[in-house]
Amino acid sequence: MTDTERAQRYQTRMQRQKKVVDAAIARADRTQGLLLVHTGNGKGKSSSAFGMIARALGHGMRVGVAQFIKGRTDTGEEAFYRSQQNVIWHILGEGFTWDTQNLERDTETAQRGWAVAQSMLQDPTFDLIILDELTYPIKFGWLDLSMVLNDLKERPPMQHVVVTGRAAPDALCAMADTVTEMTDIKHAFRAGIQAQKGIDL
Repeated sequence: MTDTERAQRYQTRMQRQKKVVDAAIARADRTQGLLLVHTGNGKGKSSSAFGMIARALGHGMRVGVAQFIKGRTDTGEEAFYRSQQNVIWHILGEGFTWDTQNLERDTETAQRGWAVAQSMLQDPTFDLIILDELTYPIKFGWLDLSMVLNDLKERPPMQHVVVTGRAAPDALCAMADTVTEMTDIKHAFRAGIQAQKGIDL
């Protein structure tokens, strides 16, 4: 095949692709607040959600973060975003369940945390809310799934919400507009490498 033929074939293929993309864009004819779920066993669920904060801030949007489970205040993302004018950041957990080892205490902590999340979900001044690691309090039975789904359903119509965490419930995924599953192929921790600042923390 000559360079000219290759170039022509490429142009034809891209013209077909453009028609498909243009048609899809034309079908997307409404706006609404989106519910996104980042789940799966792979790394990057929270990191992806926190990256969306930067995108939202670039558009002058107001962002709320509710971190369940995690109780540490020394992560890079928390240190950076807490200093941003349009970000409200709540650390609502006390650490992983193997650290606390107390069902009643973990349940009470999660329910107090959800009260904070509820207040944000009822506040139309929040354009984007990140509910980080929310799937765990649901999975462990600390929070009632039907209550969580109802609060998500009743939020302001243009409010976007991102839920992160492994093993997202089927009902939550069914309700979501976009669901992404992170796949765990390889992880440095299993090779004995500590969590690294700027990468994991």
